[in-house]
Amino acid sequence: MRAYPRITDLVEDLTGIDFNLPVQTYGFFVALAFVTAGVLLWFELDRKETAGEIKLKNTRIAGDNKPSVSEYLISGILYFIIGFKLVGIIFNYDDFTASPQDFLLSPKGSFWGGLVVMVPVLWVIYRKSKKAGDATADCGEKKLRARDLTPAIVMVAAVAGIAGAKIFDVVEHPAQLFRDPIGTLFSFSGLTFYGGLLVAAVAVGIYGERHNIRWPVMADAIAPALMLAYGIGRIGCQLSGDGCWGIVNTVAKPEWLGWLPDFMWSSTFAHNVIKEGVPLIDCSGTYCYELGQPVFPTSLYETLIAMVFFGVLWAFRKRLPAAGMLFSFYLVLNGVARFFIEFVRVNIRYQMAGLELTQAQIIAIGLMVAGTFGLFYFRYVHPKRDKSQIPNSNRR
Repeated sequence: MRAYPRITDLVEDLTGIDFNLPVQTYGFFVALAFVTAGVLLWFELDRKETAGEIKLKNTRIAGDNKPSVSEYLISGILYFIIGFKLVGIIFNYDDFTASPQDFLLSPKGSFWGGLVVMVPVLWVIYRKSKKAGDATADCGEKKLRARDLTPAIVMVAAVAGIAGAKIFDVVEHPAQLFRDPIGTLFSFSGLTFYGGLLVAAVAVGIYGERHNIRWPVMADAIAPALMLAYGIGRIGCQLSGDGCWGIVNTVAKPEWLGWLPDFMWSSTFAHNVIKEGVPLIDCSGTYCYELGQPVFPTSLYETLIAMVFFGVLWAFRKRLPAAGMLFSFYLVLNGVARFFIEFVRVNIRYQMAGLELTQAQIIAIGLMVAGTFGLFYFRYVHPKRDKSQIPNSNRR
C-alpha cells in the first residue's frame, strides 16, 4: 500500500482526477476526528442533561453589550492575522500547497490583506454596539444547554491536546529541540498522543467544572468520542505515512492469514509524507521515498482496535451504575491496546524494572492502574462521599 501525503493524492489514485488542493491527509483526518468527537459529545451532553446528570446555571444577560477596549484589540489582531494569511495564500498559492503548515507558521502573508479584513470587521462591531445603545438594565436570564458548550469544549481540547502532545514529544526527543528550537516547537510533526490526552483531559475537566459539570460526568460524556476520534486520527497516520509505523517485518505472511490483504501484514509506505527511506525510481515530485524494508502497519491495527473498543464503550455508556466508571473503563481499554501495540511499533525504549518499555507503555501501565482504581472508586467510594455531603433532611 502506498501513502498519500495529500488528500488529493488519494482522490487521484481512486478516480484519476487530478486537482491541486492544500489539504494534507493527516490534517484532514485529524480535523475529521475532532468534528466526529464534537458531534458525539453534543449528543451525550444533551442525553446526560435530559437524564438529570447535568444541571447548568442560567446565564444572566446584561443590557450593556458594548465591547471593551481589550475586546476591540483582540478582535483586531485576530482578523488582521486572518486577512494577512488568507490574502497571502492567494498570492503565494504554490508555496502554500507545497507545505500548508510551514506557510501558516511562517512570516509570509499580506500586510494590506490584513488591513482589508480587520478594518471592516472592527467597523461592523462598532456599529452594532452603537445600535445596541447605552442601556444598562438587566435583561433577565438565558437558559444555557449543556450541548451548547460543545464547540468551546472541542476548542479547549484541541488547543490543550496539541500543546500537550508537543510537550511530551519534546521531552522524549530533546535533541531535536536543541538542533532546531523554533522548527521543533512550531512543527505539526512529532505529536505524542498520550501527552495530548493527559493535558486535554485536565483542561476539559477544569472547563466543565467552571460550568457546573462535575468532571466524572464530563469524562464519561467524552470517553466514547475520544476512542472513536483516536481511531479516525490513526487512519490519517496510516494513509499519509507519517512515521507512526511498526518495526521491520520481513517475515512471510502466515498461510492461516492468507485471506488478509498484504498491506495489512506489511508495507513500505511509498510516497510517505516524511520522506523517509530510499528514493523511488521514476518518481518526480516532493514525496518520492519509500522504506527500504517493509514494516508493520501499526496505525491500521490501532484504528481497528479503537473502532471495536468504541463499540464496547458506546454499548456500556448507559449501563454502568456510577459517573466516572465509563471513563475509567476507557483508560483500561486504551492502556491495554497501546501497551501491546508498542511491541511492534518504532519508539525509544527505556529500562524500567529490568524491562525495556517505551514512554507510551509506561504511561499505558499508569492508565490501566488508574482505570482499574477508578472503576472501584467511582462504584463504591465516590457515591458515598456525595451522599455524605447532603444534609440529613435531604437524604433519601
